[in-house]
Amino acid sequence: MSSIDDDRTTTDGARPFQHAAADLGVDRETVHARETEKYGGMKIGSAFFGFMAAIGIAALLTSLLTGTGVALGLSNNTTAAEITDQAAAATGTARTIGLIGAIALLVIIALAYFSGGYVAGRMARFNGTKQGLAVWLWSIFFAVVIAVLVLIFGSKFDVLSNLNLPRIPLDEGDVTTAGIIAIAALVIVSLGAALLGGKAGMAYHRRVDRTGLVV
Repeated sequence: MSSIDDDRTTTDGARPFQHAAADLGVDRETVHARETEKYGGMKIGSAFFGFMAAIGIAALLTSLLTGTGVALGLSNNTTAAEITDQAAAATGTARTIGLIGAIALLVIIALAYFSGGYVAGRMARFNGTKQGLAVWLWSIFFAVVIAVLVLIFGSKFDVLSNLNLPRIPLDEGDVTTAGIIAIAALVIVSLGAALLGGKAGMAYHRRVDRTGLVV
């Protein structure tokens, strides 16, 4: 058996496969484009599991955050908009603590959705940003379904509240200016993090492709 210089060398005396690929006029970009055309696109199933990962991480980190309670001016079943309102209404040290709590929630949202996008991108292999977008769309769909259930059957179906997840206040009266800012921040941070996570998850497969086919 011949020695193996690297991953591209055969063990039976044949030429390294990248040389054969070059003879056929095949390069990495062509192979990747062909694979993407056949297997690419938004994968709803992968995105669902990414969404579940995001929910789990958000629930865990939010529980840890609310465990600090008074230190960050948070309490159970407090929405991001309410925290922002509290920070805007407070003064001095209380205002600073409230802002820290709001920023901490945004960090949790970013970590959760980045992780969810990463899971979806890693599972789907292609079109990472689309997988991240799909994770975010799953969260919107889930929030709408919960809102409808709460509207029809009452607050016992408010899963987001029961899990104490950061959420948009859909049924909590008039939304203040600070609340609108909080909603916009949640949307921007969650979407951006999901897209970046999806791209990061896909990057692993691109590294594998570069190793597997070098022409």
